[in-house]
Amino acid sequence: MMILRSSPASPFGRKVKIAAKLLGLQDRIRVETTDTVAPADGFLAENPLGKIPTLVLEDGSTLYDSRVIVEYLDHLAGGGRLIPTGEPRFRALKMQALADGLMDAALLIVYESRFRPPEMHHPPWLDRQSAKIARALLAFHASPPPLTPKVDIGHIALACALGYLDLRFDGRWRSGHPRLVAWLDAFGAQVPAYGETTPVV
Repeated sequence: MMILRSSPASPFGRKVKIAAKLLGLQDRIRVETTDTVAPADGFLAENPLGKIPTLVLEDGSTLYDSRVIVEYLDHLAGGGRLIPTGEPRFRALKMQALADGLMDAALLIVYESRFRPPEMHHPPWLDRQSAKIARALLAFHASPPPLTPKVDIGHIALACALGYLDLRFDGRWRSGHPRLVAWLDAFGAQVPAYGETTPVV
């Protein structure tokens, strides 16, 4: 059995969990909570960056980050399931890149308050991360990705990004982006795995 090292709140780990469920691979993966601040023995050998998610394969080798893991799972499921082929592939990967960037910026803001004392906070740097989030939300809100019967990794990444903003930023994004709120509601209704992976922290 493969092992997914993640944490309940990780939006990138959630992306992998949703992908595994949609691909029918969840029974082949055991999720193990991993503390990256005080990692267990051996974790840094599995992923020298000490980051999650990390997927430990049955032969003991590892894959990271979430984009690589999802591509591997899609490959295991026959390919072209969550990562389209041909021209649509690049639309999906671009959407994933923007959503992942939004998540990165949000995580950096969270880490600033969690790991650095208030006197060391740097407001211009925090403002820069907030601006990235605002621009990404504006771009997605201007043109929410159509939800077809076959969702792809771009849709999943966007849903996880919005879910993380709900979790860590009290859903403040919702008031100014009604079209994205409607999109996320529709995604959650279409993809039960989204609700099933809601973080409990």
